[in-house]
Amino acid sequence: MKIIILGAGRVGESVAESLVSERNDITMIDHDGDRLRALEDRFDLQGVVGNGAHPSMLKAAGIEDADMMIACSASDETNLVVCKVAHDVFGTPTTIARLRSPEYQDSPELLSRTGFAVDHVICPEESVMKYIHQLIQYPEALQIIHFSQGRASMVVVRAVAGSALVGKALSEFKTLLPSAEMRVVAIYRNGFEVPSNSDARVMANDEVFVLAEKNKIRSVLFGLHKRDQPVQRIMIAGGGRVGLRLARGLVGHYQVKIIEQDKARCEYLAEQLPADTLVLRGDVADADLLQEENVGEMDLFLSLTNDDEDNILSAMLAKRMGAKRVMALINRRAYADMMEGSTIDIAISPAQTIIGELLAHLRKGDVAAVHSLRRGAAEVLEGVARGDAKTSKLVGRRIEELKLPRGASIGAIIRGDGDDTAMHMPHHDTLIETGDHVVVFIPNKRSVRDVEKLFQVSATFFG
Repeated sequence: MKIIILGAGRVGESVAESLVSERNDITMIDHDGDRLRALEDRFDLQGVVGNGAHPSMLKAAGIEDADMMIACSASDETNLVVCKVAHDVFGTPTTIARLRSPEYQDSPELLSRTGFAVDHVICPEESVMKYIHQLIQYPEALQIIHFSQGRASMVVVRAVAGSALVGKALSEFKTLLPSAEMRVVAIYRNGFEVPSNSDARVMANDEVFVLAEKNKIRSVLFGLHKRDQPVQRIMIAGGGRVGLRLARGLVGHYQVKIIEQDKARCEYLAEQLPADTLVLRGDVADADLLQEENVGEMDLFLSLTNDDEDNILSAMLAKRMGAKRVMALINRRAYADMMEGSTIDIAISPAQTIIGELLAHLRKGDVAAVHSLRRGAAEVLEGVARGDAKTSKLVGRRIEELKLPRGASIGAIIRGDGDDTAMHMPHHDTLIETGDHVVVFIPNKRSVRDVEKLFQVSATFFG
């Protein structure tokens, strides 16, 4: 697929890194020539220096035969104009815009084909907020993903010594948690995947990927993590766009404190948030301030400033001072990979939270949802089986007959309509029916295209 990306900032870089790894033809436009050259050295992409809102610059980047335009510059207005030009002047099939202001998103007529012609909107700040809200609801999890309107869920959890399932073989899980319909689709130990057959044992500190019914997730988490205490007290370090947006969604449900260094921003936060929200002016990495504000009593400490180093340092301090769980917003992937699972419980990557949204628009076949796992190294894909035994590579076939790429596995099948919808744990002889939602775990992104092909219906396929 030929894709043009406007904006070589952190979001643009992460988007490019993910898409290049799937052998897409990527061209990136930005004012900063040095930045583009650095990205060209790292990734297999072409850089074009200039103003991407100009039709001549888009033409120079190859927009005339591009399949997709992704406008993710720092300016909402520029992104809107680029999508409009790409669609109206060059007929680009798909346009995606990064928009921060909710005013545009709240006016669908502005984004329609007769407006700015934006097919899909991405907002890293909104994605981060939703991601954090999920983790607050399930504080033991590293990641929570819901499929098919919440009929099934995948939870990623770091196993804790002493919990019911740690040290046990996967074949014993059904006996230990008889009421939980669940399947372990992957286990990572010290960064490497280990076989998840029935004889495999989950060990302390393993990163475990489990598919289960949504209403059984808490049982699964308790079995692997032990602690099941709801979050009540939250401290947010950083009152920028993400911090304020998150605080607005939390007040009224949790006890919230927010720390911000800039005086004017503190005054703005105090105006925007209810009076019972404590806004503190100070350095988020000031150990004395954190101690004075009883950070050790916090159920959750969130470091959400615009500076990776400040976020890492303040989160590490908070953890050392007794905060039960700490999360840090870390833009640099190398930093995030290094810090997560150490002193910092969860490293949040703003760009990675939107990758799944983008990938769903790139996938071929009848793909309902795509979610990025392990910072883009793996994926879990929900596809819909269509057609019949003559036109589909899935319908009418048993699981054992499917030609899945090496390492890929079918974790769950969601079958039925409305209230009759139910999740099924597939076995080797499970027959796939038309209309089934099939959840596939893909440990290696290089196998994604092969999985996509399974969901493509062909009039000429005969097995």
